[in-house]
Amino acid sequence: MKNGSWKEKLAVIARAARGERGMTLIEIMVVVVIMALIATGVAVAVVPQLRKAQVKTTCVRLNDIGAAAELYMMDNTDCPSMDDLKADLKGDPDDSWNNEMKVECPNEDEIIVISAGRDGSFGTDDDLDPEA
Repeated sequence: MKNGSWKEKLAVIARAARGERGMTLIEIMVVVVIMALIATGVAVAVVPQLRKAQVKTTCVRLNDIGAAAELYMMDNTDCPSMDDLKADLKGDPDDSWNNEMKVECPNEDEIIVISAGRDGSFGTDDDLDPEA
């Protein structure tokens, strides 16, 4: 026999009879496409929730900084800067997008804490304050 021994041919026939065979390239590609579709669906569901969580986290930090600023103003007459408040705050005083927040005191009784928001620029539509 030129193409192999009868034992090799018998082994091939036995494997085929038992249903043992490898996966084709098409089958592998179908599995990869299905996995990509699942990953896309998860990303579409998760990304908006992540953005909402960033806004809520920043609002909580704004409230904490506002409370620290009120405590500072009880002991001092001037409006606090973020550097003045860092010692009283636990953790990082930056917002969820790693931008430093700003404290303003338009008058003696009012303290405004502002986050620049996602774009990192103050004075734009995405700025956040505790009432946002």
